[in-house]
Amino acid sequence: MAASTSDGGSVKQSNNSISEDTEPSTEEFCPGFKDVDAFVKHGLGAVVAATKASACLPQAGDEFDFYRSFPGFQDFCAIQGDRLLQTMSQLMQHYGCSSLMKDRNKLTGLEDRFDLVVESNDVVLEKVGIMLDEASGMNRSQPVMPTGYQPPKIVVSSWNRKVRGRGAQTFCLLQAKNIQRPQLKFKEKVDNSNTPFVSKIFIKPNATKPLPSCLKRNYHERPEDLDVPAALADFIHQLRTQEHMDDMFSHPYQYELDHLVMPQHLGHKPEPQMYKPLAETSCKFIDTLEDLVALNEKLAKTTEFAVDLEHHSYRSFLGITCLMQISTREEDFIIDALELRSEMNVLNESFTDPTIIKVFHGADLDIEWLQKDFGVYVVNMFDTHQAARSLNLGRNSLDHLLKVFCDVDSNKRYQLADWRIRPLPEEMLQYAQADTHYLLYVYDRLRADLFDAANGQPSLVQVVWSKSKDLCLKKYVKPIFTEDSYMELYRKQKKSFNSQQLMAFRLLYSWRDKMAREEDESTGYVLPNHMMMKIAEELPKEPQGIVACCNPTPPLVRQQLNELHQLIKQAREIPLLKGVNGSRHVLQTPDITFYLTILVSASFSSCPHRNPNQRWSPVL
Repeated sequence: MAASTSDGGSVKQSNNSISEDTEPSTEEFCPGFKDVDAFVKHGLGAVVAATKASACLPQAGDEFDFYRSFPGFQDFCAIQGDRLLQTMSQLMQHYGCSSLMKDRNKLTGLEDRFDLVVESNDVVLEKVGIMLDEASGMNRSQPVMPTGYQPPKIVVSSWNRKVRGRGAQTFCLLQAKNIQRPQLKFKEKVDNSNTPFVSKIFIKPNATKPLPSCLKRNYHERPEDLDVPAALADFIHQLRTQEHMDDMFSHPYQYELDHLVMPQHLGHKPEPQMYKPLAETSCKFIDTLEDLVALNEKLAKTTEFAVDLEHHSYRSFLGITCLMQISTREEDFIIDALELRSEMNVLNESFTDPTIIKVFHGADLDIEWLQKDFGVYVVNMFDTHQAARSLNLGRNSLDHLLKVFCDVDSNKRYQLADWRIRPLPEEMLQYAQADTHYLLYVYDRLRADLFDAANGQPSLVQVVWSKSKDLCLKKYVKPIFTEDSYMELYRKQKKSFNSQQLMAFRLLYSWRDKMAREEDESTGYVLPNHMMMKIAEELPKEPQGIVACCNPTPPLVRQQLNELHQLIKQAREIPLLKGVNGSRHVLQTPDITFYLTILVSASFSSCPHRNPNQRWSPVL
């Protein structure tokens, strides 16, 4: 395969030299690899192959001891072990680490070698971190700049330059380490409580069935003239909540979507309408309520428009929708969803209009984000991702569709950017505009191809439209912490913990969830999964042992180090049992009905007589 690849490459190079003699020759990134992408792809394949091979090895315990009893297996292990140690020594020498892996005492060699590996990993990861910082334009020797400091210029280096023809394209790793948290400016505080999500909608435009009274703004306000004791008032409020439980958690536009029929014009093969050149199309940045209302009025007069969202999830527990892009046939719009977060529900008038088609690409998460952050719902949608799947195009990404239908190479330089940055650089605005600018033309071309694939019949269009309608019926569901939440992650890791390790993992999981909700950070920012598993497995006896399990150490772990140490200490005090599967009687957890707890919590939080400093948390 390698030979054929190189032959193909030589043929391609010779053809290029014939067609264009002035084409400069590109140097290889390293011997055998033309660029860093090829090198990374090869390296990732080798890692995946090694991981799969390691899974076939005998498991530690009785299985390994059984194979170990055969002399042939012992000899094989010894030979392969020496080869691995030699390879590891070479890698350590390459990075300037101590590499005396083989010259170790047989009794203490395993522990010494493990320490060497840990030290070498720290050195390698530190160098990788420094290189990534330099590539992203950050120098560790520079002082931390204040909030509002403009991001550094793009650093062009040999590894992040993508050569294409005569020009060059650089990948920009744009981050915002000193940005002010946008959550602090939100008019309505983010609800990270351990209670189910209740729709934010309070006015229902384009309704054929009225909005339930429990979702209206004045429903939860207690009557001022209710002349009853406080305890009885709480009881009455709880009964009202139970009475409208189904309405509170139902989809507000369930009835409208169930009775929605496909528009008649979708039953005819379209004539694709060519898009305007990107440079000649006006793009308006909307960050005021007046402009948002004017945009909604424009959208209400159209028959279709394209939508896309930019979301940030690392520095927020539930995630934040930072930007919304909308394109009509004539104009492009970019909405600052952070600035207008509380006013975005204005768009419900056009987004729920059954006579207007909203074109998305891969709307699965977009539908949930609109509900979660803005209380915006979608009625009558066409998902181009579902259309691409129905046509069996092989690749269903928007990048591929833009290349096939528009001959446009999607610019992904800013796909890793932090969309909370304000003001947005011009390059990021252009990137956001391009995401929806071509989408309506792609929508036309896909519908035409669906007709051709169905011999001129609208059957495939009907299938895609029905799947898109099903996506509109999706409801956002908040992550709810239960006493068994940790078990899902534990089973995915395929670890075999004893009772102490499993208790430590359970306590760490609970602590991480609590901290993430309180600080409004993602669980991956508070304590990544692999670090949490490492701490639970090692059960460090000292606080510094916890730090040693985390590289780099998350900020909240350093701040709460003593609390984490007490949790590990608590786990080490329970009886040691091997092979625990997480059953409740081993962990001694109370058997409490979860939804009863949620209901009591909701009633408790709405009581006007409770102590505002008192917090509800799940019982460990």
